[in-house]
Amino acid sequence: MSQKVVAVAGSTGFVGRHVVAELLARGHRVRALARDLKKAGSKLAPHPDLTIVEGQAHTSVGAAALVKGADAVVNCVGIIRETRGGQPFEQAHVDVPRKLVEAFRDECKSRGVAADSARFIQISALGVTDEDSRPGGATGYQKSKFEGEMVVRRSGLAWTILRPGMIHGADGEFMGMAKGWATGRAAPFLFIPYFARRTDGSMSMVPGKTEPAKLAPVYVGDVAWAVGESLSREQAIGEVFNLVGPEVLAWDEFLAYIRDHVPLGKKGLPIVGIPAPLAVAKARAMKAVGLDGLLPFDDGMAIMGMRDSLAESAKASQHLDFNPRPFRDTMASYASTMV
Repeated sequence: MSQKVVAVAGSTGFVGRHVVAELLARGHRVRALARDLKKAGSKLAPHPDLTIVEGQAHTSVGAAALVKGADAVVNCVGIIRETRGGQPFEQAHVDVPRKLVEAFRDECKSRGVAADSARFIQISALGVTDEDSRPGGATGYQKSKFEGEMVVRRSGLAWTILRPGMIHGADGEFMGMAKGWATGRAAPFLFIPYFARRTDGSMSMVPGKTEPAKLAPVYVGDVAWAVGESLSREQAIGEVFNLVGPEVLAWDEFLAYIRDHVPLGKKGLPIVGIPAPLAVAKARAMKAVGLDGLLPFDDGMAIMGMRDSLAESAKASQHLDFNPRPFRDTMASYASTMV
């Protein structure tokens, strides 16, 4: 495979760091966009084929600086919730791909490269459409992710969209938070929480029977590998791939395994399902009075947490030879490195 110059937006984030490492390992030259060069230097290991570009992907100037001389673009930018003073979903999930697409098309035109041969990989998420590929997201996160997908689909570029489920890895934000719960060092200290759904499927706040949703965690290294394969395979152009792991677990099983394998985890610590309808109501009430920043979640996270995060991944297996690693074995192999 010939060496490409690949521009990566969101390079210092959890997924972005692994994508950069994967692309460099494959022999590509990488241009990594970062808001803060000092932060980027602490997140990305020095490499002769790595160039860090300072800028912001939601601006025309930052996007143009990133894609200068690039043969391909990978967009890893994403936020799980909106915070006061931080990026809104519209900016992170819609403005960023729009600016990247515009800048990359201009770059291709300036170099005489056909746009429909220029590769653009978009990291999206499960749950943005229903089983009939119609917009199916119930949250601002999912709706904005779908809108970002549509920007890419209409770009005229040689695009590929990847939709991973729950992504895990030693340096992931969620795994770090779960370790805090498991060791009793982070609120709520006395138990490990998850969002439980009502078995009757309603959003009633009247006490009733609940159950955990199910998920198929996918290892971050496998997501990064799928990015690399997408860039090298013609059959990936114009396709959407679900990326999930081979193991299906209920949320309480998932958290119990983390608790029992992280360093200093308290094996007797109970795992408690918080009724999602109550969590949604609380998040919305706190937001209404401007106190939503006091909660570690928003209403969208509670809604997504009570829904299964599962998908069919046969197409990824067929077109990308995607063969993800199982959660339990993989997590056990990196648990001792979690800090």
